[in-house]
Amino acid sequence: MSILWFRRDLRLSDHPALLEAVASGDEVLPVFVLDPALLRRAGVRAGRLAASLTALAQDTDGALVVRTGDPAEVIPGLAREVGADRVHISRESAPYGRRRDDRVRAALEADGRDLLETGSPYAVGPGRVLNGSGQPYKVFTPFSRAWHDHGWPPPGRRPDHIPWTTASGDALPDVPAGEWAAAGEGAALARWREFLNDDLEAYDEQRDRPDLDTTSRLSVHLKYGEIHPRTILAELAGHPAAGGDGARRFVTELAWREFYADVLWHRPRSAWRDLRDSLSAMPYDSGPGVDELVEAWRQGRTGYPFVDAGMRQLLVEGWMHNRVRMVTASFLVKDLHVWWPVGARHFLEHLVDGDVASNNHGWQWVAGTGTDASPFFRVFNPVTQGKRFDPDGEYVRRWVPELAHLPGAAAHEPWRAPDGYDRGYPAPIVDHAEERLDALRRYDSTKGSAR
Repeated sequence: MSILWFRRDLRLSDHPALLEAVASGDEVLPVFVLDPALLRRAGVRAGRLAASLTALAQDTDGALVVRTGDPAEVIPGLAREVGADRVHISRESAPYGRRRDDRVRAALEADGRDLLETGSPYAVGPGRVLNGSGQPYKVFTPFSRAWHDHGWPPPGRRPDHIPWTTASGDALPDVPAGEWAAAGEGAALARWREFLNDDLEAYDEQRDRPDLDTTSRLSVHLKYGEIHPRTILAELAGHPAAGGDGARRFVTELAWREFYADVLWHRPRSAWRDLRDSLSAMPYDSGPGVDELVEAWRQGRTGYPFVDAGMRQLLVEGWMHNRVRMVTASFLVKDLHVWWPVGARHFLEHLVDGDVASNNHGWQWVAGTGTDASPFFRVFNPVTQGKRFDPDGEYVRRWVPELAHLPGAAAHEPWRAPDGYDRGYPAPIVDHAEERLDALRRYDSTKGSAR
């Protein structure tokens, strides 16, 4: 018997570890471990995970075994219990997952059992794309070229027959009522094909428009491995729109996801520390007064409508449009002068698609501390960004009902309307123009002082 230990690969199609388990000729015991160390910081993702596991249990004909506890104890104990000699997994790349798997491997090997890694959650496994000197890439564009040149295998087929077996386990976690209906492999494939046929062609033009809501929204499905990026890339390559600007831009966004995973693989410290030390002397603010400003940012009460719309969308949907993620992050770091991990933690608490590599390196891009970072002196103006990417104010009115009475672009500047504050919307908590100058002064003070 073999154990297939599911983690970030909650699907049956294009699943290399599953194919390896089936090829062994063994019965296959599908297992998921609810790890308290991860659940403690899962936030809203705990509910979304429950929905995905419910879908996976159905796809495995009810064979899925759920156990709760430290995987370094649960997996070896279960292997002894059922007499499994092999445990199949997809290779992990994030720091915690790598440490966890090392502990599980050591415990299994002490019992004479094997932990076998096949595939990963990425088209090209992190650590495999290196430059001519055998070193990791530090800049996205050359990484992207090398990533394309490296290529990836075609998607693995879904086995015609899987010899599932089962064992006793814990109950599936409860799915929050009325939520996460579109979870699981079937929902992921349906969403991908809907985007492929309806919105891909215009993606390059519309991807920065949160008012249109025409992005793929696949980040959640990729987070849980309900669809593999190779499946996406293969189906895209055979689509009539494959040669267009929309398709090229979409593949670039997938490459960014793989780049950030590669950076974290080589530099695990960058999960919560500045990747580059050039801004190590940057003075950031903290203390009770700043805490109040940060809380206003978290609640979407900054007085800047585009920022507040994004922060409120995050609290309600567990998701935020990528353009708005950049603007809200810039506001925290450069208008409120707060170190980026404060915001990254808040996002990870509330994002259903929260992924430490993409989230935290995205924050570092904005903060000017990461690889390929936006220069610190690029400070997003929350008003001009809103007027440019939400030109009719539809996104703001959708999420900030206190401004629903303001027509068109007026929703971005309530201070210009006689009745702009009649429905309780707050005045700006800071003056953007002044804080931008302050941010630039702080940046100037760091020059030549990096350690």
